[in-house]
Amino acid sequence: MRNLNIITRRADRKYCRIFGKVRYLNNEVDARILNLSITGAAVEIRTPLYAASGSRVQILAEDLGTLHGIIRWSHNGRLGIQFDPNSNARAQVASYFRFFHKDVKPVLTR
Repeated sequence: MRNLNIITRRADRKYCRIFGKVRYLNNEVDARILNLSITGAAVEIRTPLYAASGSRVQILAEDLGTLHGIIRWSHNGRLGIQFDPNSNARAQVASYFRFFHKDVKPVLTR
């Protein structure tokens, strides 16, 4: 079958429940990281964040520190964020998985 030029995930994601904030320009909203990999994260936000795909954002979480990334998709209060490859996100996420991560099962909300 053809790939249809669809970009697929490059790293496995693990389900997690990390609470923090997403910052875009001067706006900050409460968020929960739903799944995480060394290349990106899916984030659920509590209030709308008016940022388009391609916008630069920061994820602020106690267990992870500050992660810089780019919004790749947005749908129904969720964001897909790809981490900047030149940031130290890879080391921060690897450290989280080594010291803090506990396996969780996804929970349906709404």
